[in-house]
Amino acid sequence: MKLRFSKIYKHPILNKLINKETLAYGIAGLLTTLVNFISYELIYRLYLSNLTANALAWLIAVTFAYLVNKSWVFRSKSTTRGVEAIKITKFFSARLLTLGIEQLGIYFFVERLGIYRWIIKGSLSILVIILNYIFSKLFIFNKNKV
Repeated sequence: MKLRFSKIYKHPILNKLINKETLAYGIAGLLTTLVNFISYELIYRLYLSNLTANALAWLIAVTFAYLVNKSWVFRSKSTTRGVEAIKITKFFSARLLTLGIEQLGIYFFVERLGIYRWIIKGSLSILVIILNYIFSKLFIFNKNKV
């Protein structure tokens, strides 16, 4: 009994989870994570703390992520500057929430428990990417809302 990809792809649940948008988001998420990790390492090497390096890397990565998500993943268009300002505010607000989760994780696991920083940063990135997709899809680039 052969299992074919075409049959799996036609499965209604998998079809919702694996589509052009989620694949584009996955690629954008990986690129954003790469921008974040490289920025974090470069800033950390300036002898700044883990938390400071992470916050500055976050700012660089979130700016990159907004541009990529708006234009490539969700193909979002804004009719006015006001609408664009609302999207930017929502995007950065949602990302602040996931930054808080990441900062708490780094503080607890790296600063307090002494676990190697890259293990924690990598693990937290998976959670952050998933949460960011949910926020972007439902609240920021939702075609039915501003």
